[in-house]
Amino acid sequence: MALKDLIKSKEKQAQDDLASTAEKSEAFYSIRNKIHARLIEEANLKALETMPREEVRQEVFLVVEELLKEERVLLNDEEREALAKEVLDELVGLGPLEPLLKDPTISDILCNSYRNVYIERRGLLEKTDIRFADERHLRTIIDRIISRVGRRIDESSPMVDARLADGSRVNAIIPPLAIDGPMLSIRRFGVIPLTIEDLIKNHTLTEEIAEFLAGCVKAKLNIMISGGTGAGKTTLLNVLSSYIPFKERIITIEDSAELQMQQEHVVRLETRPPNIEGHGQITQRDLVRNSLRMRPDRIIVGEVRGEEAFDMLQAMNTGHEGSLTTIHSNSPRDSLTRLESMILMTGINLPEQAMRFMMSSAIDILIQVSRLTDGTRRMVSLSEVVGMEGEIITLQDIFRFDRRGLDADGKVIGNFTATGIRPKFADRIEMSGIKLPEKLFSLNVPL
Repeated sequence: MALKDLIKSKEKQAQDDLASTAEKSEAFYSIRNKIHARLIEEANLKALETMPREEVRQEVFLVVEELLKEERVLLNDEEREALAKEVLDELVGLGPLEPLLKDPTISDILCNSYRNVYIERRGLLEKTDIRFADERHLRTIIDRIISRVGRRIDESSPMVDARLADGSRVNAIIPPLAIDGPMLSIRRFGVIPLTIEDLIKNHTLTEEIAEFLAGCVKAKLNIMISGGTGAGKTTLLNVLSSYIPFKERIITIEDSAELQMQQEHVVRLETRPPNIEGHGQITQRDLVRNSLRMRPDRIIVGEVRGEEAFDMLQAMNTGHEGSLTTIHSNSPRDSLTRLESMILMTGINLPEQAMRFMMSSAIDILIQVSRLTDGTRRMVSLSEVVGMEGEIITLQDIFRFDRRGLDADGKVIGNFTATGIRPKFADRIEMSGIKLPEKLFSLNVPL
């Protein structure tokens, strides 16, 4: 079966599971909860986690049959199968979330409470009929997720970042911070990482811009990707990192590991929160400093958000070229302002001009990505950091997405164009053996 056909079949199966879940009766949930409670009492849960899923499934079927006879409940084969599947998900999976996690078209799962679960599919939010039994049920699923990565959540530490086995990002927050009960947010990443061909097909950028960016990465230019939440920063970072030569040593630094590197020579570092006594915290700044002693060819900071900005810029300025990172920002200019404020967080008393000079000499390219009103994600501008002009960092757009409006279906109309400016680092790219097309930077030529 072709890969695309396999994904489509999984999508259909996941949607069928969602539809069947929505039709369950209260009696069905009552039986399921009884079976689940009995299995918890009788089964060795640690042993179940190490057993093959098919063996656990067979055991669950036996218990389901036995309990249905005791309760004198009549169910057809399809209902028995669905009941056993749900109990199995409760035992070794993530309960009601399992059908959502099996649907490859879902990018976000948002549990606003145990009764209200939303998903994002193709950039648009929609409410589902999925629900948890109660707040305790949702809290159990949250505990199961975070315990697998050595994190904790309780009244002394009521919010946590974690990840699933497939790399999906998880955030949970509980009372007293969450007024309406436990909240869970899951940002999913595809089992099959997106490639540059996927981004071109989705009109995130064009083939010409993709070739240009490949040249920038190979020529060891320092690149920062900025954008809002869900704009596709991490996805683009993953794609750009695939252009790093396999012979280079890469060190990734993240709060919660989610980058999907294609290379073999990768060292993955992740921060550590403080323990229950408030000790033992390892921050991104600690990891950036440590990475400099690990002989890196490339340093990739998943997202710069604090004091580590100063050490990252210093690394870029002291021979660690070709670094990549992302930052939350509404525009390229705003991203520089945010970097400035992060440097000030260190408490180092740097003159404003010296701080901006360090930023302008460290960063070569700023890429702004955005999620548009129709749910599509686009690269809206690619800017060169030219240098300093007085006390101001000078930027110039090389490519941009010219938005012209919406069509009858609400889809964004527009096209990518060059601004007519040839970047100063173009010669550096060509010196690396990468030939750029002559008309690439021609003014107002559609790309």
